[in-house]
Amino acid sequence: MDTVNSTAETQASSEAETPETREPALGPAHMQQLETERDQLAKEKGELHELLLRRQAEFENFRRRADREKTELFEYASMDAVKTMLPILDDFERALKVDSADKEYARGMELIYQRFYDVLKKLGLEPVSTKGVLFDPHLHHAVEMVETDGQPDNTILDEYQRGYYFKGRLLRPAMVKVAVKR
Repeated sequence: MDTVNSTAETQASSEAETPETREPALGPAHMQQLETERDQLAKEKGELHELLLRRQAEFENFRRRADREKTELFEYASMDAVKTMLPILDDFERALKVDSADKEYARGMELIYQRFYDVLKKLGLEPVSTKGVLFDPHLHHAVEMVETDGQPDNTILDEYQRGYYFKGRLLRPAMVKVAVKR
């Protein structure tokens, strides 16, 4: 009975497959064309994948750069405001060097100067060091050069106007007098 069933199933399946439903036999030329098309699609897929990875990396770099620029903008936004206040700080320093007959007035000026300086310092203002250091054209502006034998060459002798950093960046170079060997 098993043989009868299996022959009957074989006959039924062959009758169900008509010439229209049967797939045509693929010749070697058709197989070659399919393989070429498959290889072309695989190549395009690889190129698109590489392009996707590049675009993702470019976007990530852009996002990081934008975040860094935004952080720097917030960090240094007050730089211009502080720079416009430096002449006021200079005026206070000059005023404090002048002797005053009224000691209460002089003490009040000192307190105002100190409070103003402390506020700017909290914002990130730091003075550029000049006393006894060598002249650095990146930090100092030489206003006067004096020939001398008593000091090493390019040593700063005097400071005319204080220079400042703002959060690690040079805000204004110091105006200085520099020693030059004879």
